[in-house]
Amino acid sequence: MAEEKRLEIPYAVSNFARLREENYYYVDKTMYIEQLEKYSAPVFLRPRRFGKSLLVSVLEHYYDRSKRERFDSLFAGTYIGGHPTDRHSKFIIIRYNFSTMQVVDDMTQLKKNFDDAYIAPVEIAVAHNSDILNGFVPSDPRDASKMLADLLNYISKNNLPQAYILIDEYDNFTNQMLTANNDHLYEDVTTGDSFLRTFFKVIKAGLETGAVNTCFCTGVLPVTIDDMTSGYNVAQVITLEPEFRYMLGFTHEEARTYLRYVLERYIGSQERFDEIWQLLLSNYDSYRFSSDAEPLFNSTIISYFLQKFANQKEVPNELIDYNLRTDVNWIRRLTLTLDNAKEMLDKLLIDGELSFLSKSLASKFNKRKFFNKDYYPASLFYLGMVSIKDAYNMALPNLTMKNIYMDYYNELHDVGQNDAIFAPYFETFAKDRRLETLVQMYFEKYLGQFPAQAFDKVNENFIRCSFFGMVSQGMYNQYTFSMENNLPSGRTDFEMIGVPGTSYHNDVRLIEFKYFHAKDERRIKGKREPYAEDKKQVLAYKADIQAQWPQYKITAYVVYICANRCYKCFNLGL
Repeated sequence: MAEEKRLEIPYAVSNFARLREENYYYVDKTMYIEQLEKYSAPVFLRPRRFGKSLLVSVLEHYYDRSKRERFDSLFAGTYIGGHPTDRHSKFIIIRYNFSTMQVVDDMTQLKKNFDDAYIAPVEIAVAHNSDILNGFVPSDPRDASKMLADLLNYISKNNLPQAYILIDEYDNFTNQMLTANNDHLYEDVTTGDSFLRTFFKVIKAGLETGAVNTCFCTGVLPVTIDDMTSGYNVAQVITLEPEFRYMLGFTHEEARTYLRYVLERYIGSQERFDEIWQLLLSNYDSYRFSSDAEPLFNSTIISYFLQKFANQKEVPNELIDYNLRTDVNWIRRLTLTLDNAKEMLDKLLIDGELSFLSKSLASKFNKRKFFNKDYYPASLFYLGMVSIKDAYNMALPNLTMKNIYMDYYNELHDVGQNDAIFAPYFETFAKDRRLETLVQMYFEKYLGQFPAQAFDKVNENFIRCSFFGMVSQGMYNQYTFSMENNLPSGRTDFEMIGVPGTSYHNDVRLIEFKYFHAKDERRIKGKREPYAEDKKQVLAYKADIQAQWPQYKITAYVVYICANRCYKCFNLGL
């Protein structure tokens, strides 16, 4: 019997036909198609890199009448392939991707760019359905809205199969205006008789006449839909509906299956499952879209990691997809002022959370609210920069986002992290392997850059985040990291786990941080050993980890940071 062909890892593959025909791994989400058919104008929002474009492609191939002959092969083995609805392969698909729009600061040229970019979807639909649309002649082939209106009228008058409209990244080019501080242009585009409102009015009319069966939109923010108001008041925003919580992103069960496949087919062993799984949890997990939902992985980012891991057979050097780092531009634009930005970052990196009420997510959410500091939690939630921690708080979801936010925090506070400052310490650690070297660097060269008054509000959460931000810059080749790992005896502060394939493999440093204010300087300076309860706590964590990973050589530490006055690093040994 021939061996089954190995599936490729589909990083950045968003075409469903290519994914299926070129033998890529696919996490089946087709069971949600049945639920989507309850809506005629659904709008589904998720942060960037969550797989929205692939979902649009799945719907395109499922409903397109011109692809009916490929239906069985494309959907074989999927849920919907075994449970097809009556609507499959029945519609004229008209697909738009608003991320291709070129934004310029001129309304006339912007409309021309829109027309130039989006007459093609109608032309493609006509070409793919030439058996029934060969008599269609547009009144103005240079105007995207008129082209669509003419086609929908032709469908209606000739009693032809309905159109199914797909709009991917519906708010992409309007969001570009917001991030570029181009508010006047954004308002021109979303109000009055603008080309964008005209376009959505055409779709609304098509839904009312029955020429359009469904218009499905994806995007990131609810702002543009809200600001267009009557231009598209038929929109049904299903983002927070319970039945669609897991339509995008990977659940733990889906991610575990994915990882086991990669380990089996690319590495040939499940031996490293626990180790890699913990790394995935620390760096990519904990996106939650309601307080009672299970956490999700960002599907595109986990594929980024698994593809590199499969190709290199080792943990990749860079754990953060560069595309996520560019999202910090949203934070700059959102907070408007330096004081607002610092206040928001203090809440996330020092307090560890942002308070919110669930009604702020479900309420109308226009541009005015988006930039209102009272709605920062909701704004950051839709951008994917924070996630729901519990019923009343948002938090940074994982180490990836903490790393990005720490970089921005250091930038705003003019805290340098250049090679000349830190490289000698990393070099020394590579030789002596003493954590004390890193703690000294952190205290003297990182915390030493802050003014004395900054330490009045510093706490252990900030110490953990900033220590991670610093050491991860210079040691990503040697260690992976974990914070607040859940164990039977409690939650760890900080772990450094040596990367397999290096001389650091199985070298684990377990650190319990404690923070003290300047008034405690005398008693901390005089400490010759850690407090008994701190020692007991970190040793209990060590025992839990050792029981799970017997091969680890775990060194436990208690580190006391006393404002900018002094520090102590107690090595409790292996």
